[in-house]
Amino acid sequence: MFKKLLIAFIILFGLYYIFLFSHIPESLQLIFKVIPMLLMIILAAIQKPVHIKKYQLLIIIGLVFCMIGDYTLQWFLIGLTSFLIGHIFYIFAFSSANERPVPIWAKIILLLYGAGMAIWIAGSVFKTGETILAIAVIAYIAVILTMGWTAIKTGSKFATIGALLFIASDSYLSINKFVMPLAFSHEVIMLTYYSAQLLIALSILQYSEIRSKVLQLSTHTH
Repeated sequence: MFKKLLIAFIILFGLYYIFLFSHIPESLQLIFKVIPMLLMIILAAIQKPVHIKKYQLLIIIGLVFCMIGDYTLQWFLIGLTSFLIGHIFYIFAFSSANERPVPIWAKIILLLYGAGMAIWIAGSVFKTGETILAIAVIAYIAVILTMGWTAIKTGSKFATIGALLFIASDSYLSINKFVMPLAFSHEVIMLTYYSAQLLIALSILQYSEIRSKVLQLSTHTH
């Protein structure tokens, strides 16, 4: 019951921030931005998965760094670094859940997409003469694609869709910030971002079920 209530509050606060952003006083905007993330950290922490405590802990740490990133994105490089650390923890979590290989077609799509985005976005940043920022953007693209790659290997639909939504959110943000203004940028970026984080938080129990089935099968086969 508490879990369902928590998810309802995450959705309500998330939608409130996304669609009523301009009505929130500027001094409170960042607080309202991090409330859904804070609730997601609580949601990730109250779950009682079996066999995957390490996965749960790494996801929680990832969520915490992303929440810090939300607040510090006003100083772009600091926020970017915080998100980068968050993604690294997600990669560790997903890598610990190595349940299936990544299909060849998914590998090709991720690599082509990553190369295309790096050339397009980092290229635009290089032209402005901001070399450090351009290198940071390339590093970020590499890390987020690795996160997507390792998410597929978990076998969890929540983790996979969450990671792909995260890539979509960050792609929209990067194009909007560095290349050209995009329509409904705030709404699209935040809607995909909150959805991604919620699914990643919910992947804890889903992966726990996958792991339990795998262990049961291995017990029966031996």
